[in-house]
Amino acid sequence: MPVYKDDERGTWYASFYYTDWQGRRKLKKKRGFERKKDAQEFEREFLAKQERSCDMTFASLWELYCDDMASRLRENTLQSKKYLVERHILPFYEALKVNEITPAHVRKWQSELLSKGYAPTYVKTINNQLVAVLNYAVRYYGLPSNPCHVAGSVGRKNADAMKFWTKEQFEAFLACVERPSARAGFSLLFWTGIRIGELLALTLNDFDFEKKTLSVSKSFQSIKGREVITEPKTQKSKRVIPLPDKLCAVVQEYTTRLYDYSPDERLFPFTKSFFHKEMEKACAASGVEKIRLHDLRHSHASLLIEMGAPILLVSERLGHEDVETTLRTYGHLYPNKHEDTVKKLDDLMK
Repeated sequence: MPVYKDDERGTWYASFYYTDWQGRRKLKKKRGFERKKDAQEFEREFLAKQERSCDMTFASLWELYCDDMASRLRENTLQSKKYLVERHILPFYEALKVNEITPAHVRKWQSELLSKGYAPTYVKTINNQLVAVLNYAVRYYGLPSNPCHVAGSVGRKNADAMKFWTKEQFEAFLACVERPSARAGFSLLFWTGIRIGELLALTLNDFDFEKKTLSVSKSFQSIKGREVITEPKTQKSKRVIPLPDKLCAVVQEYTTRLYDYSPDERLFPFTKSFFHKEMEKACAASGVEKIRLHDLRHSHASLLIEMGAPILLVSERLGHEDVETTLRTYGHLYPNKHEDTVKKLDDLMK
């Protein structure tokens, strides 16, 4: 392979010719590789892409997929795909050659995915992204078959019936939560509707107690055993949420218990499993029906709708990408609002 040592810089570079999709012969040159092996790998990957060969890594296939789909999918759709693939799929597959991915690889990855405790519908959505990328390789890059079809699917297309707590149920539950950190965390989840990852990323700097607001701008994730702060789910997830007086007091009281605490440190230095365990204990002690952590978000939405909050406000407070998402998720909670509207119209016509 035509790779060369750059004696002046002490690095390696690749310089080679290839034929582009229009049949034109072109020179490709790239510098700055620390090892000869890295320069050779770059050339091999580049030529595999040009030749539409599956003798390339999954990471390279993913780049090709994104480039191709950029003009075919809505920007929001492509960004959602990128979020799912780059968070849940690339870490496992990126270094594997596409033509060497087997059903056994897929099942091993599926087992890891299932062990994370995600909702079945979310697992199904992630699995579908892998199927789509490998289907793309079958259709356009000569992959003989999609190993996902042999491995089988995981997750479920339809979600379980939505569960949520009323204010009274939440208060009964909270009365049995012993740890101050858990009490403050559950209060924020119920009264703001933020996601658990958003809660775990919060710092004191995110609160403005004078204006009584909370700024949501990041999310906490545990990836391959590493704890990382990431961008939130979508751009609309970055939002400022007004807080009730009592909730401000709860958070301020909690922070007074923290020892040697910096305003830019995580307020809740735990993982999701901490809140899962605390929820199980308090549900058992209070007799309140157990729900998922994410159902506290549903509970907040239900509370807002019951109060008569406009759908746009609900959508903005939850950080949904658009109102359509909010209606699709919570539209079934609105039927009685039609009756209320008709009654008001009747009153006006009298």
